[in-house]
Amino acid sequence: MSLPEIVSREQWRAAREELRRREESARREREALGAERRRLPMVEVDPEYLFEGGDGKATLLDLFEGRSQLVVHHFMFAPERVTGCPCCAAFLDQVGHLAHLRARDTSFAAVSRAPFTRILPFKARMGWTVPWYSSAPGDFNDDFEATVRDGGKPVDRPGLSCFLRDRDRVFHTYSVYDADLDELGTTAALLDLTALGRRPAGSEGLRLHDEYDF
Repeated sequence: MSLPEIVSREQWRAAREELRRREESARREREALGAERRRLPMVEVDPEYLFEGGDGKATLLDLFEGRSQLVVHHFMFAPERVTGCPCCAAFLDQVGHLAHLRARDTSFAAVSRAPFTRILPFKARMGWTVPWYSSAPGDFNDDFEATVRDGGKPVDRPGLSCFLRDRDRVFHTYSVYDADLDELGTTAALLDLTALGRRPAGSEGLRLHDEYDF
């Protein structure tokens, strides 16, 4: 393993300033892409998907928990397995306290193909409180491309899908998969995937997670 070059403090500052300019340019490009993402058209979700969670059967509309937006984590957990995907577990480990999303009118839930009877003990083992649902035996994973077919065999891939609610109508606004999840997981990054973005902007309105009024 090679270590960074040793230089003087002045040389380090000059190199850091050059990198900072490039980082600033990359940040502006990410912001422009985020604005373009929020302008994407959306598709109405017609099928009545059914899930199973801690409170029994639920529809996609139920997963919103009354909020305007929903981010679904397509957690790789095949029906024949007894534990979930380690990479998906590492992603879920880094998702922040959901109070910050909920204060911005956005719900978050994990969805897997495994039966809920297998999800529940694994969720308890990991110490997670995030809402988690089984989509078995429906087509939710296939329809949102979290499950693809390889020679007819279902193969899962990790992803995130974002949805927007207008009263009782549900719309699909965005999805992202595989390596594109690597820099996601924080509240801000998840909100940046949604149609309504960060509301309010930046750190405005942020509180300690136990101080929100809901």
